[in-house]
Amino acid sequence: MNGVVMLNLQRLFLLHELGRLGTMAAVARSRSMSPSAVSQQLALLERETRTSLLESRGRGVVLTDAGQRLVRRTEEILGLLETAQAELADARGEASGVLRVASFQTPLIVLAPEAVSVLEARHPALRIEISQLEVDDAYESLLAHRVEVILGEEYPGGVQAPRRGTDRADLLTDPLLLVLPAEASWSRPRSLADLAQVPWALDPDTYRTGQWARSFLRGHGVDPWVRFDTPDPLLQVHLVRSGHAAAFVPGLIAAEHLGGTRVLRLPGAPARRLFTAARSGAGGRPALRAFRAAMLEAAGRVEDLPDLEPLPG
Repeated sequence: MNGVVMLNLQRLFLLHELGRLGTMAAVARSRSMSPSAVSQQLALLERETRTSLLESRGRGVVLTDAGQRLVRRTEEILGLLETAQAELADARGEASGVLRVASFQTPLIVLAPEAVSVLEARHPALRIEISQLEVDDAYESLLAHRVEVILGEEYPGGVQAPRRGTDRADLLTDPLLLVLPAEASWSRPRSLADLAQVPWALDPDTYRTGQWARSFLRGHGVDPWVRFDTPDPLLQVHLVRSGHAAAFVPGLIAAEHLGGTRVLRLPGAPARRLFTAARSGAGGRPALRAFRAAMLEAAGRVEDLPDLEPLPG
C-alpha cells in the first residue's frame, strides 16, 4: 500500500458537486454547509491527492484539468457504489428500507395514494417518504442524493434529453384539456380565438407549464389576460367552477375533480408525458423496482376520459 493515495469519498463528492453546481456557495447550500467548510474539505482533498484541483478565477474557483478528470472518475465511482448497493439489496431479495421520492402535485393527488396503498400491502418492510417539488428542483434533489426517485413531466415542444447520470421510465401520456365554467356566457366557444377577452388561471410563466400554456394560446390568436397566476391545478379548477376563469388542466385530474365545469379537448390533442427518473446505478434496487411497478399499476387504474367534445382549431 506504500504510495497509494486513499481518497475520502465525502470530499470526492463535494468536488463532484462543485463540478456540477459551479460555485462553492451553491455546493454549500446544497449540502447545508458553510462555504468555508466546503473550501476546507476541498483543500484537504488537494493535500490528500498532492495535486492542484482548483484554481482561483475572479471571485470564485474553477476546476483544473486534473480536477475535471477527478470529477469524471468520481461520477463513475458513485455510480459503481450505487450499483453495488443495488446488487446487495437485490441479493437480500425484499424491497425494504426507506425510499425517498420527489414529485410535483398532480401525481401526488391521483397516483401516489394508490401506489402507496399497493406498496404497504405488498412490501410492508418498505417505507416511502414523498416530498412535493417541481421537476427542476426534484432533479436537483435526485442528483444531490437527497432522494432516490422523482416523478417528472414533459409538455409538448419541451422534450428534454434525460439528465446525465439518470435513467427514465415512462409512466403515462396525459391529455391536456380546456376547462370552462359550466354556465358562463363565454363557455360555448367556437374556437380558442373566441376566448381572447376572458380571464385565465394559468401556471406562472416561470414554469415550463405556464410557458407552454401562453405559447399555445398565442399560437391560436389569444394573448391571455391572466387573472390568476397559480401553479395549483385544483385552485385553477375551483376558479373555473366559480365562474372567474378559464384554464388548462391535465386529464389525470379530470375524472374526479372537474365536476361543475365544461371540459373540452384542445385542437391538436396536446398531451404531457409523465415519467419516473432515478440515478443510473440504482435501477436494480428492489425498492425502486417496486415503486415503479406500483406507480405503473396506479396509472393503469386511472379512469379513461369520457368522450369529450373537441374544440375546433
